[in-house]
Amino acid sequence: MNPYNTPALSRPWWKSTQAVLGILALVALLGAFSFALGFLVMIAAMVAVWVLPPWRWFARLGATFGALVLLTVGAGLGGQLDGNGADEADAKSGSQGGASAEAVSAPPTASQPTKAADYTGQPLDKAEKQARSADYTTGHHDAADEDRSIILRSGWIVCFQKADTAAKTIDFAAVKSTEPCPEKDGGPLPWPKMPDVVGATYNKAVEDLKQAGIDLERVTLDDVYLDIDTPTVEEAAEDGNEWRVCFQSPDEEAKVTSTTTVRLDLGRWTDADLVQRCPSAKDTTYKIPANDPDYNNDDDNGTTGGGGSTGGGSSSSSGGSTGGGTSVGTVHPGSFCSPPGATGVTRAGTPMVCGPGSDGRNRWRSA
Repeated sequence: MNPYNTPALSRPWWKSTQAVLGILALVALLGAFSFALGFLVMIAAMVAVWVLPPWRWFARLGATFGALVLLTVGAGLGGQLDGNGADEADAKSGSQGGASAEAVSAPPTASQPTKAADYTGQPLDKAEKQARSADYTTGHHDAADEDRSIILRSGWIVCFQKADTAAKTIDFAAVKSTEPCPEKDGGPLPWPKMPDVVGATYNKAVEDLKQAGIDLERVTLDDVYLDIDTPTVEEAAEDGNEWRVCFQSPDEEAKVTSTTTVRLDLGRWTDADLVQRCPSAKDTTYKIPANDPDYNNDDDNGTTGGGGSTGGGSSSSSGGSTGGGTSVGTVHPGSFCSPPGATGVTRAGTPMVCGPGSDGRNRWRSA
């Protein structure tokens, strides 16, 4: 047999040049629908180019490059690379709704800076920390007209803020935590002013202080007589119409700041009391004259609890010295008296008698 006349062996169809070219065409077709699927087919096509057909190396290299080009072209035409197809669909939809296609298909602009949060009313240190966490650069100053330096920021409260969202800066205006905020940044502190409560009952004084904006927890009480103990707030409130304000501190129209102590000096009397007025000065007189240590020195001269004195033991309707059992007129309950057995009446008409009290001394007692 002549070897030159022997026919060449036929290759399987899947190793033929036509099959490889078909795979390359499939790369472009599938890439138009799905870039991922087209990529996988491109890899298969490259393997096929280098394994299946009996091509020269430069033909195989050209086919490999062609597979990549076909995938890019197919994906580009199918809108898989830049999303043009989706943009066109959105543009058509926007046009039907009345919006211009140009506005819809335009690329999105940079997001607008978010508005700064409201930090007013918060401690300055916490407000600055939260603002910095939101990428703001912070600053601070005294909100009052005193231009004070802020040292301990935790002791200051934010009253006002001025934010620049574009520059991402925020400036806080603050006052001390015990101070009220001014009406505007840089304004005076609106401290309450002391009202005039001298002569008013305790109940009325409390109402006036509340109306003026003064914190009652900073009000202290004191008595005005040498022989009367200072009432507690509860005791003064219980008999609020009997206690009277004799003196006050500070004076009327004075500013009551965070360091000001408000003091009310109180006196107490009822209709049955002999003395129903404030003394001329604090801690100079006794509410009950018989409690005065010098009062006992007058007993030898015939002074009685009624407050008057006569000579020779004669009686007196105004309260002079009398013998036992003789009426001396108007007396004050609880006052020292002499001699034992003397009688009298209060201003309300209640009968009284001079006799030993709980302390063993003679005092006017109910008959």
